[in-house]
Amino acid sequence: MSSFIEPRVLKGFRDYLPEAEIARSALADKLEATFRSFGFVPIDTPALEYAEILLGKGGGETDKQVYRFRDNGDRDVALRFDLTVPFARFMAEHCDELYLPFRRYHLGKVWRAENTQRGRYREFMQCDFDIVGTDSASADADIVLTIVSAMAALDVGPVRVRVNHRGLFNRFLAAQGVSDKLVSVLRTVDKLEKVGPEETRNLLAAETSMDLAGRVMDFITPEGSSAETLRKMISLCGNDDEEAAAAGKRLSDVFSIATSCGFGDSVNLDPGITRGLDYYTGIVFETTLLEMPGIGSVCSGGRYNELASLYTAKNLPGVGASIGLDRLLAALEALGRRQESDPVPLVLIANTESVSLAQLHGQAMELRKAGISSEVFPEPKKMSHQYSYAEKKGIPYALMPDGDSLARGVLPLKDLARRSTTEFGSLSSLVEFLKSVKMHG
Repeated sequence: MSSFIEPRVLKGFRDYLPEAEIARSALADKLEATFRSFGFVPIDTPALEYAEILLGKGGGETDKQVYRFRDNGDRDVALRFDLTVPFARFMAEHCDELYLPFRRYHLGKVWRAENTQRGRYREFMQCDFDIVGTDSASADADIVLTIVSAMAALDVGPVRVRVNHRGLFNRFLAAQGVSDKLVSVLRTVDKLEKVGPEETRNLLAAETSMDLAGRVMDFITPEGSSAETLRKMISLCGNDDEEAAAAGKRLSDVFSIATSCGFGDSVNLDPGITRGLDYYTGIVFETTLLEMPGIGSVCSGGRYNELASLYTAKNLPGVGASIGLDRLLAALEALGRRQESDPVPLVLIANTESVSLAQLHGQAMELRKAGISSEVFPEPKKMSHQYSYAEKKGIPYALMPDGDSLARGVLPLKDLARRSTTEFGSLSSLVEFLKSVKMHG
């Protein structure tokens, strides 16, 4: 009987082979460059937290998805299900060491014990960016601008950032006299795109009444323009409602900023966007790829002014968004938009017995110092084997040093695709050529 353990992974988890991980890393690199251009700085937090930290404000449905267990020290612990709640704990713990407002971004894995589907796994990468320490239209708008800029950097095609304000929905339900139904109604409306308008109306009617369900459906149905939709929403809250007016002013300011930056066509008011998590208190948003709307939101978030209050008495209002890298990558693959990068060496230094390893590695290091990625083939195998290795890995060129070329003082470079060899009289001329290849792809 075999003593080998069957190699396998858990359902909802997966390995990343080099090609897939290279694409994901390329996507992450472009996102990080965008975040830094807006002044965001990186942080990291533990994957494992005390369960009470993570379960304090997620909400009933989220709690059911948390991987929770007792560790070897009999502590009640859980794997983080998002990057926002750990960030709230982070801010409460380190606020005195930081400056405010604080802009962070964080790329890391999260875990949710939920049903798997296309582009959705139980272990996946999230990419969050937040501004904490200010409750302003400027911060809200900066998150929206970052979303649109990040999507542009990834070349995902046209996007639509749908924006709403939880304060308006709260005031509308208060005007209907059903504030006590806020959480259940919000979560039902949040399912609108999954189940459709008719089923949403039926679910709302089951929770409240058919009459109220009709009024909620009217409230969340957009009008011809964002301005018309906003006027209707405020009127349904009661035109003398100061909180509704303030929420409307905040939305108007965000739209004005987006328009001034040239993104007005990409940012729209959608009263059906509510976000199901309990911790959102103000503006909320979801992002759709117009060429592939069926995959759902690839970037969502909102304002959470009270989240850190679970861990500190300090006032730490925040706003942020989260990009699901794996879902976004699945969408890009489906659209045929690969993320290009410089994942593999540009040059393989071929290994021949006529040249010492010290010389080969010396040449490789000189190329690296000049900004050209390279690697040395470790053994003096047949050239056909070395060529095959390079082609499988995607290395386009092979430097072919041997005793004769060293004696003549030339550097032979083989183009593996064309099967042609060019001799360069100096390292500088070789580097100049390779840099031009990198620049022009």
